[in-house]
Amino acid sequence: MSQTAPMPPVNRVHLVGAMGIGQILAWSSTYYLPAVLASPIAQATGWSITRVVMGLSLGLLVAGACSPRVGRMIDRHGGRSTLAASSTLMALGLALMGAAQHLPVYYLAWTIIGLAMAAGLYDAAFATLGSLLGSAARSSISGLTLLGGFASTLGWPLLAYLEHQLGWRGACFVLAGAHLAVGLPIYLLFVPKAPTAPAPASSRTQTNAEAGQPLAYRQLFLLLALLLTLQSLVASTVSVHLLDMLKLLGMATASALAIGMIMGPAQVAGRIAEFTWGQGLHPTWATRLGVLLCLVGILLLVPAQAWLAFVAIALYGAGNGILTITRGTLPLVLFGPTGYGARMGLLARPMLVAQAAGPIGAAMILDVFSAEALLMVLASLALAGLLASSRLPTREAGP
Repeated sequence: MSQTAPMPPVNRVHLVGAMGIGQILAWSSTYYLPAVLASPIAQATGWSITRVVMGLSLGLLVAGACSPRVGRMIDRHGGRSTLAASSTLMALGLALMGAAQHLPVYYLAWTIIGLAMAAGLYDAAFATLGSLLGSAARSSISGLTLLGGFASTLGWPLLAYLEHQLGWRGACFVLAGAHLAVGLPIYLLFVPKAPTAPAPASSRTQTNAEAGQPLAYRQLFLLLALLLTLQSLVASTVSVHLLDMLKLLGMATASALAIGMIMGPAQVAGRIAEFTWGQGLHPTWATRLGVLLCLVGILLLVPAQAWLAFVAIALYGAGNGILTITRGTLPLVLFGPTGYGARMGLLARPMLVAQAAGPIGAAMILDVFSAEALLMVLASLALAGLLASSRLPTREAGP
């Protein structure tokens, strides 16, 4: 069997720190961008908010379509060039967005950004760490998500400042320049080249688990994909519609905003807890804890009491923060590092589609039914995820 060349020692602190900066920039200028710029774009162009926000959904769908191929490329060539390409594509897409005078051009910009998201967000970053560090990547994945958790905390105020000073088009141009001046050099300077892997016998990397127990492997993989997709549906819906749900439950706007502000710190707290105390815990148990916290948090919103909602969002945020880490560490521990990039790409596809479709379906439920009905749907999805997690093994990948 062909073997890859041994990797030279990697400075994990420099690697994770640099990639963390890259993740903050990438998330701030893609996934979190419409939260700040959607209204200014709609007001300046005359396009409806729905049409503006649909750009992000388009980008997520494109990212989902491309993620498996990106994962296989990282397995084969390492993640350095892929992450660098993501910064270049984000710069191109943001520059085109800033110049867009017509809706089709705006959507073309989001199509390019979608390619960049597939190559530059968490799944590609996790795959890069896996290609460089192998089974030892778990703590680095935890550290990376800990840093990436500050994307909204830092990105939203920066986007608001740029929009206020330069307008939404100027903000897009500045972000494009930041990817070329900061993101691209960071990846080229601090992410080492991984040894080129031998070409796989087929288009998809075969793992030992696949070769030994193909049916058991497929069942476990599908179970994990189901769990992560359900959680993506819940997380994307809550992130988009939380404030609307709280208002429909009868809470004042000021209270809803204060409750929503708990989300970010709670997610970071959950990641810190996993990073500091959870390293000795199997990711399956951490996943079960994260899903349970999300489920309890959603259910505590139903009574529509403001003080209870603070507790609810704190619990939900902590659970979601833990799950952001385990979506990277769980596949690594269950299946091993071989083919990790391809596996992450395949898992990312339904997750990204869910993130694109979930908020749209949730909006329909809010329009036709009520916030309570949407909370019950979310609780049902979280419960299904908890049941799926209960069937996951708590053993390491075989040799």
